[in-house]
Amino acid sequence: MEKQARSEKNVGSWILRFVKGMFIGSGFILPGISGGALAAVFGIYERIISFLAHITRNFKENVLFFIPVGLGGLTGVFVLSFAVSFLLGSFETIMLWFFVGCIIGTVPALWKEAGKKGRDTKDMIILVVSFVVGFLFLWQGSSLFGEVDQNFFTWMIAGGLIGLGLIVPGLSPSNFLVYMGMYKAMADGFKTIDLGVIIPIGIGGLVVVLSLSKVMDWVFARYYAPMFHFILGIVFASTVMIVPTDYAGFSFLAFFACGVLCILGAGLGWWMSRLEERYVPED
Repeated sequence: MEKQARSEKNVGSWILRFVKGMFIGSGFILPGISGGALAAVFGIYERIISFLAHITRNFKENVLFFIPVGLGGLTGVFVLSFAVSFLLGSFETIMLWFFVGCIIGTVPALWKEAGKKGRDTKDMIILVVSFVVGFLFLWQGSSLFGEVDQNFFTWMIAGGLIGLGLIVPGLSPSNFLVYMGMYKAMADGFKTIDLGVIIPIGIGGLVVVLSLSKVMDWVFARYYAPMFHFILGIVFASTVMIVPTDYAGFSFLAFFACGVLCILGAGLGWWMSRLEERYVPED
């Protein structure tokens, strides 16, 4: 009886970690949602960073723990990529407003998270400077280079951004991929299991995660508030850059849909940022 109860508990824990992985995976495909932040929300971020920073420590135990998380993450990315690919292809401007709403909905939680270890004038200056510099960089990059060419190297960069979104809570790599014009192609690649997209993304993500996990662990331990406010400024700048500007041929109904989708996105972002109150972190 005791053995059966233990087995049921293990199955329940496995399923829960799988579901958590699906939510975390959504952070890699939905602009405004951070996979790293959701990992923190579900109480497994510190364990992820500890495992990556000291990969040989408790290796077997950690691998067994993260298998359902990884499978859930892959499932979340794959399932969402179908919807994202279709909707961006057919209703790009309306969907971009949904993404903007997602980001807006997470702002209160990100602001609170940035200030949980204190906030002073220096941090606010860092936020403003990072926003201005980030906006100018993205704006000039857009006017000088246009959309980024999609090749093995740029897909590795995309994977690096996704990896950065895992180890930096609050950073949503999809914002930048939308700006770079690679987001829909990435979703299409996941949907069709295009190895020419998936392999370099995997390599780039793995390189960044393994090389920067110790660095980010050290930086956040010593400079949490300045670093988080710097990230906030970049997030705000990238959000402004993805606001749609082309409304040629739009009807009243289309404008109305933009507003509704923005509100729905904000609701989704707010709800996902509030999940910490609904789940008990795992030891």
